[in-house]
Amino acid sequence: MLRLKRISATLMTNPLLDTSSLPRFADISPEHVVPALTQLIAEQRRKLDELLANTPDPDFDSLVTPLEEMEHELSRVWSPVSHLQGVLGSRAWRDAYNEALPLLTEYGTELSQNARLQQAYAKVDERLPADASDAKRSTVALALRDFRLAGVDLPESDKARFREIMRKLAATQANFEHNVQDSSDAWSLHVSDQHELDGLPRQALARAAAEARKRDRDGWLLTLDYPTYHDVMTHAGNRSLRETLYHAWVTRASEQAADTSWDNSENIDAILALRHEAAKLVSFNNFAEYSLATKMADSTKQVTGFLLALAAHSRAAAQKELAELREFAGMAIEPWDISYWLEKFKQEKYSLSNDVLRQYFPVTSVVKGLFDLAGTLYGVTMESNPSIQAWHDDVRYYTVCDHEGQAIGSFYADLFARSGKRTGAWVDGCVNRKNLNGQPTLPVGYLVCNFAPPDNNHRSLLTHDDVVTLFHEFGHMLHHLLTRIDYPSIAGINGVPWDAVELPSQFMENFAWSQEVLEQCSSHAETGESLPPELFAKLESSRHAGSALAMIRQIEFGLYDLRLHAEYDANDSSAVLDMLTEVRDEVALIQHPYYNRMPHGFSHIFAGGYAAGYYSYKWAEVLAADAFDAFAEAGIFDRDTATRFRREILEIGGSRDFMDAYVAFRGRKPSVDALLRQSGIAVR
Repeated sequence: MLRLKRISATLMTNPLLDTSSLPRFADISPEHVVPALTQLIAEQRRKLDELLANTPDPDFDSLVTPLEEMEHELSRVWSPVSHLQGVLGSRAWRDAYNEALPLLTEYGTELSQNARLQQAYAKVDERLPADASDAKRSTVALALRDFRLAGVDLPESDKARFREIMRKLAATQANFEHNVQDSSDAWSLHVSDQHELDGLPRQALARAAAEARKRDRDGWLLTLDYPTYHDVMTHAGNRSLRETLYHAWVTRASEQAADTSWDNSENIDAILALRHEAAKLVSFNNFAEYSLATKMADSTKQVTGFLLALAAHSRAAAQKELAELREFAGMAIEPWDISYWLEKFKQEKYSLSNDVLRQYFPVTSVVKGLFDLAGTLYGVTMESNPSIQAWHDDVRYYTVCDHEGQAIGSFYADLFARSGKRTGAWVDGCVNRKNLNGQPTLPVGYLVCNFAPPDNNHRSLLTHDDVVTLFHEFGHMLHHLLTRIDYPSIAGINGVPWDAVELPSQFMENFAWSQEVLEQCSSHAETGESLPPELFAKLESSRHAGSALAMIRQIEFGLYDLRLHAEYDANDSSAVLDMLTEVRDEVALIQHPYYNRMPHGFSHIFAGGYAAGYYSYKWAEVLAADAFDAFAEAGIFDRDTATRFRREILEIGGSRDFMDAYVAFRGRKPSVDALLRQSGIAVR
C-alpha cells in the first residue's frame, strides 16, 4: 500500500506531465519517464474508447480535433525524453529512454492499426465539405495513408506480428545509435610529442591538451568527437596520425574496432530483416518501396535513375579533381589524404587557409549575422532569454518575433561538442504549432550542433564548413517555426515528404556563400574586422574544389542505402558489405581499405529517419539550388521572392502536394541544371 501511494504521489507531481509551458529541465529526471508515459498512454486509451463510442457520426471537429490534441500532448511529454538521452551522455537517461520506447512504439502502432478509428477517419473523409481547407483534407488523407502502411486491414495475427516488429525495430535502432556513441567515446589517442601534431590549429591543440589534463595525463589526448576528427583529417601533416584517426572513425561500432564491445553487425542484420518483413506484411515487395510511399519520388527505379544520372553528370569532373590532387600531392591518394591535400591545394591555388578563415567566424558573430539575415528575408527577430532553464550551461534560448514584435515561436540552441553528446547536427521539435478550439500553442525547437567548445578566451571559432552547417540547421528551424498550419500532425516539418524536408535547410546553405551575408556574420577574433573582399574572393574561387568528389560520395551513400533495402535477401549474410563494394565499384573513385565499416556507423539509415531515403539529400538539393536561383535572379535579399518562398514552402507544412507548392513558388518544376552549375559541373 505504501508503494502504491508513493507511485500515485509521483504521478501527481510528475514534471514531465506538466505541458502548460516549456519542459521543466531542472525538475525532470529519468525516474519520471516511465511513470509519465504509462499514465498518459492509459489516459489516452480511455479517451479514445470514449470518443469512438460517443461519436457514431464523426466529422472533423468531433473526431480529428481531439485526436490532434492527444497526439500533441503525447509529443510534448516524449520530446524532452528523446532529446535529453541524446545530448546529456547520461546512462540513466538512456536507460529510461530505452525502457519507455517500447511503450510509445506499441501505442503508436496500436493507434495506426485501430480499425474502428480508421473507419471513423474514412467517414470524416467522406463528409468533408467541398470548401474544406487543404490543411483539413491533408490531415485526414495522411492519417488514412498511415493506417494502410501500418496494416490496419491485416488479420489479427499479422497485426500482432507487425506491432512486435515495430517494437523490436525501435529498440534495435536505438541500440545501434548508442553503440556508435559508446564506441566513439571509448576511443582516445594519447600523444606526448607535439611534433606528431604539426599542422593542427591552435584551437584543436588546446582542446586536446585540456582533454589530457581532465584525464590526469600529460601531453595531448585526441578523441573521436567530430571537431577533433575533422581537424586531424584536414590539417595534420602526420600522415600516420591521419590514418590512425581514419581507422578509428570508419571502424566505430564494428568488429574491426579496437574495442569490439559495441559491434553493430547483429543490429544491422536485425534491422534490415525486420524492415523487410514489415514491408512484406503490408504488401510491398521490399522496404525501399514501403519507404517511398511517404515521399515525392514514385519508385525505386526513378530514384536509382536519378542518382545514376547525377553520377554520370559528375564523374568526369570528379576524375579531374582527383587527378589534380594526385598531381599536387605527388603520390597516390588514400581516403585519409583527401581532406588534407584538398586543404593544401586550396592554400596553394587560392591562398586560402582554413585556419586563417576561421579567425573571422567567432560563433557569436555568425549567430548574430544569421539572425540578421532571417530578419531581412522574413521580417523576424530573435531575442535571447537567459531566464529560461535548459539542460546545460552552454544552451541558449531564443524567442522569435514577427515584424510587429509578436512572438511566433522559440528555440533552444546547443552548439558545442562534449563527451557523451550525440555527434552530428540536427533540429528537432520540442513543441509543435497548434491552434485548435481557439487555444493556440507556439512552436518550439531544439537546434543542436557539435562545434569546437569555447577556448580559454571564451571564444569558439568556426570553420566555413561549420558556418554552412549552422545555416543548414537554421533552415530546418525556420521551417519548424514559420509554419501557419494549426494541426500538429502536418505543421512545420510534420507531414512533409521526406525527400523535400531538406529543401529549406539546403536552400539556406547558399546564403553562407554570399559576400554580403558573410560580412555580416564575421568579426575577426583579434581585430573585429569583417571578412575582407579579397578573402571572400578566394573562398568563392575555392567553392568548387572537391565538389564533384563530394557529389559522388553522397551519391554512393544514397545508392547504397536504396539498394540495400530494395534488394534485401535474407539468405545472403554478406550482402551488407558486398553491396557496399558493388556500389563503390559502380560510382566511387576512391578505393577504401578492407577494414572500412562505413555501415556500422551509418546512423542516418540504421537509427535515423533516412532508411531507403538517404537519396533525399540530393533530391532536395536539386530543389534548393533551383529555388535559390530565383533569389539570384531577383536579388538574394528580395523581399517579394522571400515572401513567396515563405508562403509556398516554409508555411505550408504537410498541407499540400509539395511539387504543386514548389511550382507555385518557382512557376515551373525544378531543373537539375542549377545544382550542377552550383557544384562547378558542366551542364550538358
